[in-house]
Amino acid sequence: MSHPRGLSAGEAAAWEALAKSVTPLVRRTPASAARAQAASPPAVPAPPAPLPPTFAPKAAPVQRAKPARPAPAPPPVRPLARSQLDSHWERRLKGGDIRPDVSLDLHGHGLDAAYRRLMDGMTQARAMEARVVLVVTGKARPVDPPDRGERRGAIRAKILDWLAASEHATRIAAVRKAHRRHGGEGALYLVLRRGG
Repeated sequence: MSHPRGLSAGEAAAWEALAKSVTPLVRRTPASAARAQAASPPAVPAPPAPLPPTFAPKAAPVQRAKPARPAPAPPPVRPLARSQLDSHWERRLKGGDIRPDVSLDLHGHGLDAAYRRLMDGMTQARAMEARVVLVVTGKARPVDPPDRGERRGAIRAKILDWLAASEHATRIAAVRKAHRRHGGEGALYLVLRRGG
């Protein structure tokens, strides 16, 4: 690295003329600097220089997606029919002269376990071509609707809704209270249609 060469005579004369033409800055205190800054208008930034145009590679044509089909609506939940049995069946059910083909004991189970047991049992009963299913639920207790999930009688309060909303609903011809010898108020007969 070389040392600075210094100013020539012409450069020194020019520098001295320049220094005489400049007015020195006044040293400011912080208070006077704040007043001067408040009085001066804010500096407006210069707009950025425009970028040179760039050319993107030609994109492949966009294929429009086909509109999604809405999901099919679930089949409406129909209430279980009350009177689809002839008088012969009704007399046999009321008199306790029916011998159930399958018995499902849900009493003492939690709601989730009782639901799974009911659905599995109904599938099995249909596979066996059973006609009468005895479902032991336990006696219903008068409770407020919010408490039905925790108090006794919760299974009995929900079983008709479970059956009506299940895949087995169309295969159930009738639901009746069981005879005393099969559980009375704490049990139900489910009479299934033939062929299902």
